[in-house]
Amino acid sequence: MDQRPFDLLNKVLGQQVLVRLKNNVAIRGRMVSFDAHMNVVMENAEELNDGELKAKLGTILLRGGNIIFVSPV
Repeated sequence: MDQRPFDLLNKVLGQQVLVRLKNNVAIRGRMVSFDAHMNVVMENAEELNDGELKAKLGTILLRGGNIIFVSPV
């Protein structure tokens, strides 16, 4: 069965995910919601640099156009 992108996002909703952005920034946190433009709201978000914590960001909104991938962690 083929899965659509939103099916996969629904599977990780409420879970810890890793998001890679176009500017090569990695964000880890709990995905709490997303919309049709793939804008993503995350809680307890942290910016990572080479897998190491760089900054605690708290609750953030990531613009869908900047997201390269979303992966469960």
